[in-house]
Amino acid sequence: MLANNASQYFGKDLEAMSFAKNYHKWILAEFSPYLGSSVAEVGAGMGGFSTLLLETDIRSLVAFEPSQNMYPLLQEALSKDTRARTVNDFFGRTTTGEHFDSIVYVNVLEHIEDDASELSNARDSLNPQGHLLIFVPALPWLYSEIDRQVGHYRRYVKKDLVELTQQSGFFVVDARYFDIAGILPWYINFVLLKNPFSTGSVSLYDRIVVPVMRLMEGLVPLPVGKNVLLVARKA
Repeated sequence: MLANNASQYFGKDLEAMSFAKNYHKWILAEFSPYLGSSVAEVGAGMGGFSTLLLETDIRSLVAFEPSQNMYPLLQEALSKDTRARTVNDFFGRTTTGEHFDSIVYVNVLEHIEDDASELSNARDSLNPQGHLLIFVPALPWLYSEIDRQVGHYRRYVKKDLVELTQQSGFFVVDARYFDIAGILPWYINFVLLKNPFSTGSVSLYDRIVVPVMRLMEGLVPLPVGKNVLLVARKA
């Protein structure tokens, strides 16, 4: 996601590389019970997660993407589904009077400098009992050059994200750390060695590690993880 005065975003391709198909499907499985019928996706990028949302039985999707270079790719990705509408603008500028059953932020909130104002705006744009669905990078000590390059203002601690969400007028239904196996590889590759993303290693992780971790993390709550997943309901 962009700062509010930007029109180009050159980091989304790097960020997209870190989320292969199995990883996205895992996130969607956690969010699916809370989607409702009408969904807004904020910072939809090239539409990778949007296309998965449209594989569910939602009635409508409005995908917001302000960057000029990403938006044509988003349009193309969603053009064949009549349930989808794309908006080339920031979420807060274009939602007056429009309300949704759920609002989705997948790797977006960390790109927004004033995240508290963003969540307050999301609350105003939700239907009664609507849900806020957030997935963000976790653990400030994992902040790396890659984070800086793709425009992250922060990495979150679960407790702080819960408090921020509650202060913004939400009841937190679920908040958990996610992807404990990714901590050590991220720390070694990007914090210590300052390596760039590697398509091959990401693909390998997605094929081999993600299915195993999805099973394990469904059974045992995590004390820590590379990401935080949060579900909240409009209070």
